[in-house]
Amino acid sequence: MQYRALGRTGIQVSPYCLGAMMFGSLGNPDHDAAIRIIHRALDAGINFIDTADVYSRGESEEIVGKALKGRRDDVVLATKARLPMGDDPNRQGASRRWLVRALDDSLRRLGTDHVDLYQIHRPDDSVDVEETLSALSDLIRAGKVRAVGSSSFPASDIVESHWVSERRGLERFRTEQPVYSILNRGIEREVLPVCERYGMGVLVWSPLAGGMLTGRYRKGQAADTHRSRFGFRQLTDDQRLDVVEQLIPVADEAGMSLTHLALAFAIAHPGVTSAIIGPRTADHLDDLLASVDTALTDDILDRVDAIVPPGTDIGVLDTAHTPPSITDPALRRRPIAHRSAGSTQAA
Repeated sequence: MQYRALGRTGIQVSPYCLGAMMFGSLGNPDHDAAIRIIHRALDAGINFIDTADVYSRGESEEIVGKALKGRRDDVVLATKARLPMGDDPNRQGASRRWLVRALDDSLRRLGTDHVDLYQIHRPDDSVDVEETLSALSDLIRAGKVRAVGSSSFPASDIVESHWVSERRGLERFRTEQPVYSILNRGIEREVLPVCERYGMGVLVWSPLAGGMLTGRYRKGQAADTHRSRFGFRQLTDDQRLDVVEQLIPVADEAGMSLTHLALAFAIAHPGVTSAIIGPRTADHLDDLLASVDTALTDDILDRVDAIVPPGTDIGVLDTAHTPPSITDPALRRRPIAHRSAGSTQAA
């Protein structure tokens, strides 16, 4: 396993990061089996684990905490906060009030006195970024956090956060965790260049596009997976499946599985530090680990570019972040009294 610098933090991490979202009721409820998977990954050289408080409502963090007893110092441990952890409207978000409480809860579940990377799980437009960065800076000074990061932030929000950090003398986001795969290359336009400019580490999630790039989803064939069983939309739209059908021959001719092609693609970009893999079983993990030394030639990457042009998304994952400016009609429609071209309202 060849390790990579996590941005300019001075931390060295494996090119695959073990994602713990599937540990707990959301994926694999067998704690002992999940712990064995974590140990297997560590024994194989993975030293980077990413989880979140919201994964199975804290159960994932509890499993990771059990698995790391006696091995905590050998692991770069990352978790996230921001998404709802109950019906109380204050048990979510990126406010100081919630982040301080959420971190203490996460540390208790993880059985540790600090995390190496604490990330804001999604942007929170209701909170001034200065409030968020101020709280995170205090958590670093308290010794509870070593570095902070963002997740699924647009490039403009990342730039704004760095401006605020510089002006106010606050800690800055050292990492970003965006969605990235052959089917979702949108971050190549702005997010990855911005992260490179600011020296940020990038750990990408869903490099297999929610399972679409495993080859299990084929055109004209039904696929019942854990995604549908746990309420996610089934990824069966024809446009994405058409691309999968074009990618399979590329992988076959290169002598590798589509899964291995997809993972190798994700870590081939110079702006990407690690790809998050989320195995639910030991067999899944073994298959994923088998691709860690796979390197794609320029010819293969050129063929992928011809199928999915750089910087483009083929559809959008149901778990991807959509900003309020898109989801809330009130933010993209003038009040009806002011919609007329002859209105005296200023443009």
